[in-house]
Amino acid sequence: MKTNKIGFIGGGNMASSLISGLIASGHAAEQIWVSDINPDTLTNLKTQLNVNTSTNNDDIVNAADVVVLAVKPQTLGAVAQSIASPIQQKQSLVVSIAAGINQASLSRWLGADTAIVRCMPNTPALVLTGATALHANDKVTNEQCDLAENILRAVGIALWVEEEAALDAVTAVSGSGPAYYFLLMEAMEKTALELGLKQETARLLVQQTALGAAKIALESAESPEQLRKRVTSPGGTTQRAIETFEQGGFTELVAKALHAARDRSIEMSKQMENS
Repeated sequence: MKTNKIGFIGGGNMASSLISGLIASGHAAEQIWVSDINPDTLTNLKTQLNVNTSTNNDDIVNAADVVVLAVKPQTLGAVAQSIASPIQQKQSLVVSIAAGINQASLSRWLGADTAIVRCMPNTPALVLTGATALHANDKVTNEQCDLAENILRAVGIALWVEEEAALDAVTAVSGSGPAYYFLLMEAMEKTALELGLKQETARLLVQQTALGAAKIALESAESPEQLRKRVTSPGGTTQRAIETFEQGGFTELVAKALHAARDRSIEMSKQMENS
């Protein structure tokens, strides 16, 4: 992959993180191109990462082997249509990280024969610990799949889904997921203050506990259920807390929340398609 030229249309936080991850993994900065409507964004990327920059999207398409669409969903239609001709001429691979824009819309804007990989990264990609799901249309070759996967692996894990519709479930689980953990951390920190801990102590304890639990889960072959049971001593403090969660319908509430997020993702995708 290090010999491929990668172009980013849009130089915001997610694009910047991907570029940083690529360079950290050994991809040459001179093989990366970025365009953005904000000159300050381009100046910062040029200064900090030494990549090629331009305000002209066609420059990016003409220079790159793969084009990553990293603009806001509301503007993606106009951007995609404006670069459709050079994309078709070069037969470029297009990777979209725009939430809610399905492949049918992308193909309509870019051309029916365009090789498209649609991705659903999440915000931990900003600190190189992201979780991304990818889906390719039938125009994408095996080599192009490898290229798209390697780009997203620069900021975390990358997993393929067989059906594009599965990306709505991915949105509910990992796309929106960081906010669920922040909500639990927020509630724990607030209660820790009520229990008499100082703000700094409460926050650090909650943050480190979340980090430690995630690290154990990642490094263990056991399921979350098994890990939970392992740290829940019969008749102890943890069991009392878990029982309280269960009495409040914790599992059912989580299921209801994820279904609601999945359904909203489907609604938003339809709204984007019809706009």
